[in-house]
Amino acid sequence: MRASELFIPTLREDPGDAEAASHRLLVRGGFIRQVAAGLWTFLPLGWRVHQKAVQIVREEMDAIGGQEMLCPVLTPAELWQASDRYGIPELFKLEDRAGRQFVLPLSHEETMTFHARELQSYKQLPQIWYHFATKDRDEPRPRGGLLRVREFIMKDAYSFDRDEEGLDRSFQAHAGAYRRILERAGIEFYEAEAESGMMGGSESTDYLAPAESGENTLVTCENGDYAADLEIARGIPRAAEFPERLGAPEEVETPGVTTIEALAELLSVDSGATSKAMPVVVDGRVVLGLLRGDDRLEEAKLAGVLGADYRPATEDEIRQAFGADPGSLGPVGFSGEILADEALREGQFVAGANRTGWHLRGVEQGRDFEARFADLRQAKEADACPKCGGPLRFQTAIEVGHIFKLGTRYSVPLGAKYLDESGQEHPLVMGSYGIGPGRMVAAAVEQHHDEHGISWPRSLAPYDIHVVAIGSDGSEALDTAESLAGELEAADLSVLLDDRDRRPGEKFADADLLGCPVRVTVGKKTLEDGKVDVLRREDRSEERISLADAPGRIGGML
Repeated sequence: MRASELFIPTLREDPGDAEAASHRLLVRGGFIRQVAAGLWTFLPLGWRVHQKAVQIVREEMDAIGGQEMLCPVLTPAELWQASDRYGIPELFKLEDRAGRQFVLPLSHEETMTFHARELQSYKQLPQIWYHFATKDRDEPRPRGGLLRVREFIMKDAYSFDRDEEGLDRSFQAHAGAYRRILERAGIEFYEAEAESGMMGGSESTDYLAPAESGENTLVTCENGDYAADLEIARGIPRAAEFPERLGAPEEVETPGVTTIEALAELLSVDSGATSKAMPVVVDGRVVLGLLRGDDRLEEAKLAGVLGADYRPATEDEIRQAFGADPGSLGPVGFSGEILADEALREGQFVAGANRTGWHLRGVEQGRDFEARFADLRQAKEADACPKCGGPLRFQTAIEVGHIFKLGTRYSVPLGAKYLDESGQEHPLVMGSYGIGPGRMVAAAVEQHHDEHGISWPRSLAPYDIHVVAIGSDGSEALDTAESLAGELEAADLSVLLDDRDRRPGEKFADADLLGCPVRVTVGKKTLEDGKVDVLRREDRSEERISLADAPGRIGGML
């Protein structure tokens, strides 16, 4: 392909609003352009890269028995109303001219389950269906180029099995496919425990690619035996230093004290020996969330344990439920449900007395209050690994894929059933598996770039080889470059020939930006000694190779 015939609008300067490396370099390299906030066009080079990611995904999905299809973007609202997801704030909703309601889906569980109602017998199971489809999301704060967008293409796949055992097999098959996809794409990644969120289901795994500009926080053990998204990560907190044990709670006046820091200082106690009250409202009732004083609540964990959305209680609701102002709340004497973090199982803590301006020393679960215990705290860097006790490490990461065990979350409300050997009806047991080619592109750039531009893994590179001709149209150097490009293409290598009438410095700068794995320079010196300059983009190593040996030697560098 001749660069003179391609639309490659490279830029010399970074876009002013770009912070992520992938945002900066994909715009500067002429791969993508913004139409509006969160809406991006893939230009010719960008689409070429995107489609190489798509093809990797397609091949690995086909290898596990996936059947490719395509569902519409415009989706009847009643399907989402049936699954109880119509109220999701990120969902785009619209009406046609007749007033019928539709959505622009951010995933296709409802539509695929609608089609699965045509499955009749256990003999037709298992099934794996997938498609590459446009998704829309009413993202309130689009940013980071392709990292947080309002419209994107996603490969989402769906498995249909007769039971949990079958779902386990489908889930593991997809996990293996995702590992191979990301390995082939040259992306470093971790399989991390994750929260299922709005998708629902019993279990999910995130595929997180470490990157400076990621939207997720990846928590790993330095010993390599644990990985989780921060929303669900478990950590063993440091041991708290408790005061001498008391036989019963003792009141202590704490006027004006409304923070854990102030309470610990006033009473000269370790903040880890205090408790923090987090009253929330669920289905119209007040529930007391209880944490150790030096911990932070992980909202996703609390929502998962409650099994429903919640909101913080208002001051009026707090006074009515506890008889005290915020800052003096605790579990002793509270008549509602108490949901406590596991760190409060052992020891005696300072807690609010449910009397404004007062606290209780020596509060102990089991003796002074009864609670339902769960992991509610947000893991932090001082924690130890829950598997081996090693130190935890925190790093930003890009979520490139996510797989879910949905169970019967969608098949029951949408009526997708099958008949077993005895003719009895059962709901289909489902899994959902998403991966974003655009996110793969962004993650690859985040992990493979330098101060000069992108350094693509060959599997995603727009072209294998970038031949830079230093010579004007009709010159012998350009003729030689064209001849070499032809030989390389005949060797089944994809080639971008820069035949533009530009200064050498401009051509080299663009080649660095575009990031093809190998750059070959043909110029006046080539005509003198019959050799070309070959640069490996990854490590910028250079060597001079004879024209006669070039096709074989260059192919061996990839």
